[in-house]
Amino acid sequence: MSAPFTLVMAWRESRASRRRLTLYMTSIALGVAALVSINSFRMNVAAAVHAESRKLLGADLELRSREPFNDSVVAMLDSLEAGGTPISYLTSFSSMALATASGRTRFVDIRAISGEFPYYGRIETDPEGRWSLLQDDRFALVDPALLVQLDAHIGDTLAIGESAFVILGVLGRIPGDVGLQSAFGPRIYIPRSYVDETGLIRFGSRVAYRAYLDLSRGGTEGPTAAEPFIEAQRALLTEHGVRWDTVTEREEDFAEALDVMTRFLGLVGLVALLLGGIGVASAVHVFIKNKLETVAVLRCLGATQRIVFFVYLLQAAVMGLIGSLMGTVLGIVVQLKLPALLGGFLPLEVAATIHWPTVVTALAVGVWVAVGFALLPLLEVRAISPLQALRREFEASGPRLRSRYVAIVLLLVSVVVLAVWQAPNWQLGLAFAGALAVGTSFLWLTAWGLVRITRRVFPQRARYVIRQGVANLFRPHNQTVAVILAVGAGVFLIATLYIVQRNLLDQIVLDNTPLRANLVIFDVQQDQQSGVEQLVSDRGLPVLSVTPLVPARLARLNGVLTDELLRDTSNTSRSRWPLTREYRHTYRDTLVSSEEVVAGTWWTEAPSDSLGAPASAVARISVEEDLADELDVGVGDRITWDVQGVQIETEITSLRQVDWARLETNFFVVFEPGVLDGAPQTVVVLTRAARPLERAEVQRDLVRAFPNVSAVDLTVVQETIDTIIDSVSVAIRFMAFFSIACGLIVLVGSIATSRFQRAKESVLLKTLGARARQISEIMLTEYVVLGTLAGLTGIALATVAGWGLVTFLFEMDFRVPGWRLAMIGVGTAGVTVLVGLLNSRQLVRRAPLAVLREMGE
Repeated sequence: MSAPFTLVMAWRESRASRRRLTLYMTSIALGVAALVSINSFRMNVAAAVHAESRKLLGADLELRSREPFNDSVVAMLDSLEAGGTPISYLTSFSSMALATASGRTRFVDIRAISGEFPYYGRIETDPEGRWSLLQDDRFALVDPALLVQLDAHIGDTLAIGESAFVILGVLGRIPGDVGLQSAFGPRIYIPRSYVDETGLIRFGSRVAYRAYLDLSRGGTEGPTAAEPFIEAQRALLTEHGVRWDTVTEREEDFAEALDVMTRFLGLVGLVALLLGGIGVASAVHVFIKNKLETVAVLRCLGATQRIVFFVYLLQAAVMGLIGSLMGTVLGIVVQLKLPALLGGFLPLEVAATIHWPTVVTALAVGVWVAVGFALLPLLEVRAISPLQALRREFEASGPRLRSRYVAIVLLLVSVVVLAVWQAPNWQLGLAFAGALAVGTSFLWLTAWGLVRITRRVFPQRARYVIRQGVANLFRPHNQTVAVILAVGAGVFLIATLYIVQRNLLDQIVLDNTPLRANLVIFDVQQDQQSGVEQLVSDRGLPVLSVTPLVPARLARLNGVLTDELLRDTSNTSRSRWPLTREYRHTYRDTLVSSEEVVAGTWWTEAPSDSLGAPASAVARISVEEDLADELDVGVGDRITWDVQGVQIETEITSLRQVDWARLETNFFVVFEPGVLDGAPQTVVVLTRAARPLERAEVQRDLVRAFPNVSAVDLTVVQETIDTIIDSVSVAIRFMAFFSIACGLIVLVGSIATSRFQRAKESVLLKTLGARARQISEIMLTEYVVLGTLAGLTGIALATVAGWGLVTFLFEMDFRVPGWRLAMIGVGTAGVTVLVGLLNSRQLVRRAPLAVLREMGE
């Protein structure tokens, strides 16, 4: 028998099973579509980042500092500008904005710009072209959302500090900006020449200073000149705390961040494809069981084991190829929608183009998954003897152990390779493959245990329909394993996402007790403190706490200067950012509810009376444990702080664990009282207003009386975080949809592949006098058990996975959203029952004779 015979037989044998196998081609198609869409999108993003790298930064070089540029840095920039290099300056800070027409206020991100920025790309505005008019007068360009929040319109006046600006238009896309960046504070651009008029930059204000350089003019060569320039000026910039960002660095940062995001989504797509593989394995298993006599006859006619094996292997490969082709078409269509879906995450326009290498790779992966998962059940064909054509009761010995082991190892290696290929790094790929193996094993063991338990602990005294329904769980051609694997995996994905999302949101839910603050008033100068407190009290609101803030920088660590530590590259355990940042310290004699001491002891002695270290010892401080790890310090180590030019030596006497998710005044470093009392400082006042209108009125009155003071409504912050998490979840839910759809298809397919066996059972029951209602109740019992167990197993796995993510990745306390998960479980059981009954309704309605005629054809 030749190769043409194998092709002809594969074609003829597929005719009776094409409708049944179409379901599994669809499941493979969905998995391939997920990979094609997300991987093509990833390649398009990478191409867009590379092509638009200069537009991401808007310039060839960005210099930034938390302090005004030092005179030496200013002199260097002035000399560049004199030589013809265009430079734009940006001063950004946060404050309150008041719409004078509506009286509404909002915490905003103010960006004061000068110069011709951006040098590459353009800032879109509505009406068009308003960016070029910004510098002409006291104008402002704002985020569209701000107009809605303030009930303002173009042409209205915004009071910002002690100055007023006319709204010139609204902002569109800005080079390098991600839409979600404006979620906490909508952006307002104003001319830099009017910053001093606002009176907002005072002691204690958090201000960022930036300079943007266009190195394509002034005798330089654009982005290629940025690196030599940085090397020449590195010592000067580092000495004065100036950091930088080049086009190349910005491109690498964006490319890496977006690549990680899309690869994570790709892992979800890979799960969908593997679910399709499980469906293929289930279909082929049942298909082969129904082809035992046909295979035995072929063996009697002289077909070898190898020829028969390749006949059915070819069918699986063709099924995978057709499904993969369908998936590539669907994936290309879906890819066109992804830029709009993920637009809030993207700082640039992404063109949707077909990346053919990705398409071909996904196509090959789809075929391989179909063949790989079909291989194990197909090995049974090699064990079928010609004797089985004459004696149906003859039992085949099953495939050789060696062949089974080879197939299993090949399948496992394939899954690991695919996971490593799709993951952001090989470590995460191996972890994902391991988690997938554990989850699949747990689901399989659950199904296996259900079959064994129902066989041994059979409900003998239950109603007849209950006994029949339970018996269907372990009878030949049962669908227990396939349904629990498919449905359980889908529930696992959705429930894990929901558990993590709810935990993140629940951690920031505001306490509604009367003693919990929901309005934070900050940037309060010392001479304004009494006035702010009086305004709050006049409103009938409580002053819950007044917390001092003292800005400081790290000067020495155990006697070693910060500059020396920055130059020392031998200590890889110590991070750089804690050495260069500006801190906001406070002092108090008690712990707050969001922190606890985990090492050392809290101070109890009487405080010192003057600025500086107490007479008997150095000043004592308590450090947050994660910061201590970053600085590589512990209890007993000493830190010298530069507090507005005064050097204060301190000793770490305790380490604290801080719950940063609690919306309270948390600090990295807390001083003992008496050390910083006389230092220049601002204060934060916490109060509580039960009604939103009260909070809005307090914010309005504060802005009018103290223009530099900011007041943040924590309920708005909570809603903003909720919005951000929901936005991130949309992308994950979008990819999880493929997995859920695959799970449902595998469920439908499992019912369809066992239709022949169930048709015979239905005919026999009806012949013996069973009514249609009884047969429906039998199926209802089976699907209720399958759906409930699949849902419970998926939820159990999701709870474990959610606990790991929340506890170790997000480092938060874990809570189980019990009743919500119960609703997911009930919904899973309901969907399983609905799909099962809908696909079995013909067996219930049709007469026995009609079914027998169809089975005989």
